[in-house]
Amino acid sequence: MKLSPNFYRNRVCLNVLAASHQNARDVWQAAEGYVLVGVLSKNYPSVHAAVSDMREYARLTDNALSVGLGAGDPKQSAMVSEIAALVQPQHVNQVFTGVGTSRALLGQQQTLVNGLISPSGRPGWVNVATGPLSAQAEPALVPVASAIAMLRDMGGSSLKYYPMGGTARLDEFREVARACAQQDFWLEPTGGIDLANYGTIMQIALDAGVSKIVPHIYSSIIDPETGLTRPQDVAELLNITQQLLK
Repeated sequence: MKLSPNFYRNRVCLNVLAASHQNARDVWQAAEGYVLVGVLSKNYPSVHAAVSDMREYARLTDNALSVGLGAGDPKQSAMVSEIAALVQPQHVNQVFTGVGTSRALLGQQQTLVNGLISPSGRPGWVNVATGPLSAQAEPALVPVASAIAMLRDMGGSSLKYYPMGGTARLDEFREVARACAQQDFWLEPTGGIDLANYGTIMQIALDAGVSKIVPHIYSSIIDPETGLTRPQDVAELLNITQQLLK
C-alpha cells in the first residue's frame, strides 16, 4: 500500500479521528481520500492489539492511517514507534524527542513523521520539551527555525503545532507558518480547530507559503452521543479547502 498521504492540489491533507472501522471508511470517502484517519495508540492495551486492529483501518482507507499518541501524551511515544514499525502507516504522530526513533524503526522516508512542538507565549519561539521526561521539566524555548532544523536532523517531515487553542495564538502561529515556508518544511496546526475557524487558520498558512499543511480537526467534528466523527463535517472541511485553493 501507498506510504505517502494524498494532498489536495499537492497542498492540504486533512487529519481527523475515527472511532470504528466503518467510521474510518466513511470519513475517508467523505474527504475523497484527501485525509489521514487518526487512531490513538492510547486506546489499546498492547502493541500487538493495536497492530492487529490498525491494519484493518489501513486496509479500509488505502493506508491513510495516522498512528496517534492521544492528546499528545508523551508516555505513548515508544508505543507509537513500535506500532508504526509494524504497520507502516502513512502518518505518525510523535513528540519532539521521539521523531528519530520512529524514523529509524520505520526504515523508510516516505511515511510522514511529525514532531510535536508547543507554543511558548512568544512569537518566533517554541517549546520543544514535549517528550516523556522533558515535558515534566522546565520549557525548552528555541527559535522556530532552530526547532525545524532539529526535526530535520531527526528525520522528521513536519512540525505539529499543539495546542493552538483555535485562534487564540494567531500571532505565534503566523511566525511558525512563516518559518516553515522559509525552510520548505511541512506544518500541522492542531488544537481547537473547528468548522468556524478552519478557513482563517488555513489561510494564514497558505498565505505564508507553507508547501504542505496537515490540519488536525478532532473533537469539534465528533458527535458527542456516538463518539463518531461526522462524515458530513469532513466533507465540509474538504469543501472549504477547495474554496481556499481555487
